[in-house]
Amino acid sequence: METMGIIFSNIYDSMMGALTEVRTSASIPVGGRYRQIDFILSSMAGSGIRHIGIITKYNYQSLMDHLGSCQEWDLQLNTHGVVFVPPYATGHTGIYRGKLEALHTALPVLESGNQDYVVLADSNIMCAIDFAKVLDAHAESGCDVTVIAKGGIADGKEIQHFSLSADENNRATGMAVDYTAPAGDLVGMGMFVMSRKKLIETIYETVPHGKYHLERDFIMEEFNAGKLSVNVYPFQGVALFNQNVESYYKNNMALLEQDVRNSLFRGELPIYTKVRDEVPTHYGTAAQVANCVVADGCRLYGQMENSVLFREVMVEEGAEVRDCIVMQGCTIERGASIQYTILDKNVTVRSGTRLLGSPEHPLIIRKGVTV
Repeated sequence: METMGIIFSNIYDSMMGALTEVRTSASIPVGGRYRQIDFILSSMAGSGIRHIGIITKYNYQSLMDHLGSCQEWDLQLNTHGVVFVPPYATGHTGIYRGKLEALHTALPVLESGNQDYVVLADSNIMCAIDFAKVLDAHAESGCDVTVIAKGGIADGKEIQHFSLSADENNRATGMAVDYTAPAGDLVGMGMFVMSRKKLIETIYETVPHGKYHLERDFIMEEFNAGKLSVNVYPFQGVALFNQNVESYYKNNMALLEQDVRNSLFRGELPIYTKVRDEVPTHYGTAAQVANCVVADGCRLYGQMENSVLFREVMVEEGAEVRDCIVMQGCTIERGASIQYTILDKNVTVRSGTRLLGSPEHPLIIRKGVTV
């Protein structure tokens, strides 16, 4: 069945602190060599979705640089392939506040297609998902909307953006927005399937009335009024939600676990990224590396433990890196010590400097800074 994809690239920008000062959340580096959007874009491409609109808001130059012509994903950057949808695309004078208003800017893309269905997805979730199976389940259910959700996350302690309960037939029986969901509830993954025509009708009916929140102002409101049937697709694989700095740090550290890596990076659903060939990483004779994800092009001579190192990182002899995320082009000089720290791209940590954060509040050093 013909399907169009829509990716929201900026939804959680305000929650990501210094990481989104010069980039959109979709282009935040993760896992040593990837960007956040790589996971959802690869899943769409691998599921046969060829026409994809990427809705942007601001700071999206790095995202455009990363995707380029989209050839790494076997996609094309053109009106019939991948399309960037910037703000003001429909003549609005204000930045959109939520997904419904964002979709209003994407109306030209939605209306120009002839696909039967639309997959809507956030870009901040690291997972490998076969949307073909989701689409089959949606068509079989006969429901207006399918919500992709993950179990085992709601614990009755943390507020969830969108939570649901479902019966044995995977029909939604209740839902809530920004709510401390009881343990056992499903948590929405920010991914939805619905008819393209139904979505276009919804945008025209809701946005002129000041409604802008997809989950609250459309799905939950219509469901509670008995006007919308909602199917729930329970996702069984690993799904890592990067909704704030703490979860971003925690999820990158989760990549140190083999079971997590095996679930995210599978041969039948590969995750693609921009190809950048580098020389192999060089390990000095005094280097000590334990439980790290290390990209290519690094020069490592110090002590590294429980860390994620991106391309072209230099750790000089006598330097210590523990429980850290070190992005591309960073240098940690001799005698420096960093722990629970996120170094953005091209940071230099001078000799003798000590940086210490905590797992709950990792220290972020902004891009290009010398400390």
